[in-house]
Amino acid sequence: MCEEYVNSFGLGQRVRFFPGDFFTDPLPTADVLAMGHIRHDWDLEEKKLLLAKAYAALPAGGALIIFESLIDDDRSQNAFGLLMSLNMLIELKGGFDDTGADCSAWMNEAGFRDVHVEHLIGPDSMAIGFK
Repeated sequence: MCEEYVNSFGLGQRVRFFPGDFFTDPLPTADVLAMGHIRHDWDLEEKKLLLAKAYAALPAGGALIIFESLIDDDRSQNAFGLLMSLNMLIELKGGFDDTGADCSAWMNEAGFRDVHVEHLIGPDSMAIGFK
């Protein structure tokens, strides 16, 4: 479905999707890696592992884009993000949503620089960091 959508805009030669298990398989080498609505499924150790694997897969100057329902830093505005985090805590062994500040700190810890968070639309935001 995602490939069809990308191809409908004529971008099939620029965007590729890779199947696999990102915990056991290496991440593909690319100029930009995107992780969308997946980190909230995992505990803190697994979140940090994904960030480390993304950092290792990127070339110097490469970027990681994370887009999710990041919770606002004071935990008072993004009710959807807070409820999604509660849902992850109820349904999964270790999953939870995090704030933009938390995500940025963990990206910095993994080695990313110039990390910043931008609100997108609705409850979603993205964190961007560069290797």
